Amino acid sequence: NKEKARTREAYAAGQVDRDTLLASESAAYHAPGTCTFYGTANSNQMLMEFMGMQLPSGSFVNPGTELRDLLTDEAGAQVLKNTNRSGNYTPIGEVIREKSIVNGIVGLLATGGSTNHTIHLVAIANAAGIRIDWEDFAELSHDVPLLARVYPNGKADVNHFHAAGGLGFVTAQLLDAGLLHEDVNTVLGPGLRKFCQEPFAKDGALSWQPAQAESLDEEILRTVNSPFDKEGGLRLVSGNVGRAIVKISAVKKDHHSITAPARVFLSQEEFKDAFNAGELEMDFVAVLPGQGPGANGMPELHKLTPYLGVLQNRGFKVALLTDGRMSGASGKVLAAIQVTPEALHGGLLGKIRTGDQVTIDSEAGIMNVEADDDVKGRESIALDLDSQHEGMGRELFAAFRSNTNGAERGATIFGEVVE
Repeated sequence: NKEKARTREAYAAGQVDRDTLLASESAAYHAPGTCTFYGTANSNQMLMEFMGMQLPSGSFVNPGTELRDLLTDEAGAQVLKNTNRSGNYTPIGEVIREKSIVNGIVGLLATGGSTNHTIHLVAIANAAGIRIDWEDFAELSHDVPLLARVYPNGKADVNHFHAAGGLGFVTAQLLDAGLLHEDVNTVLGPGLRKFCQEPFAKDGALSWQPAQAESLDEEILRTVNSPFDKEGGLRLVSGNVGRAIVKISAVKKDHHSITAPARVFLSQEEFKDAFNAGELEMDFVAVLPGQGPGANGMPELHKLTPYLGVLQNRGFKVALLTDGRMSGASGKVLAAIQVTPEALHGGLLGKIRTGDQVTIDSEAGIMNVEADDDVKGRESIALDLDSQHEGMGRELFAAFRSNTNGAERGATIFGEVVE
């Protein structure tokens, strides 16, 4: 994974060709059916286990193996058990409660999972009639230690993580430290302690054993008593620009804050063109408005990461400020993402101009813009979103874009539009 990141940055800097990039990307995925990157998809798997919705320690068992087939059969059998009204009937509403939602947040923080779940988990809670917001994530982050280093927060992939002890180990550590609610319902019945075990195949049948009591690789997994960091690494920043999420678990401490001039871009392609033209050799905060759920459905802004990484490697202080999202791939560059309110709904993000002074301080929780004139009194920047609303079936989502609330409310159509 370290080599893949290096190759991506070399490609962004024009040092290697596309064939080299493709070979590097292909080499990082060594089996079909599972993404090895600890981004949104694998964070989803983790959440389902921590919330009691999936069989213990089964998330990262690879396809095409005897154990995977046995787990699939057992999952089907468990569904039938849980839907048998004369037996173990357990509807989802009896599993997803306040304590299970808190367990999901704790799991996210302890493993350094995807920032997308500061949207997704809010939406899950919302659908269950439970209200959480980014302050809940930030407050818990101060008390939940970081126990895992998995790419992009480390060199290991999810297969290494699973082999070192995986989710069963992490769950046991957090339960023993009093950092998880044990008294919850799960698909296996009452009690999260049932998730401190792992499956194995024996004589063609599925068996279970206690989860690994010690980490098999302390470069990947640590105990609560010797964590990688005493906190989870998700921060809430706020100020006159609004509120945003910052993930600092992979950001070096000397990059935790920045005050620099804004450079405003309306797309990732516009940013890339400026980079290739040599116009970004400076300290700056890249501002990308018009990337929120109401504007264009929040596309992944992965393309920015290698270019910002190259500039940071060259000694420049750089950061990103956007109402878009970065997922788990928001690695080593400071990024204040999912800004609410978004630019489309009159948020100050859409009134920032190139040259304004922007401060993002993840330690102090500050996100502000300063200028010689009254930024609030400016007209919002003109957003040309036609290409984002038409073609490839985008028209089907018009009702959702026009009715979605803000990212901190889960970017759903439940409740009022945040303006």
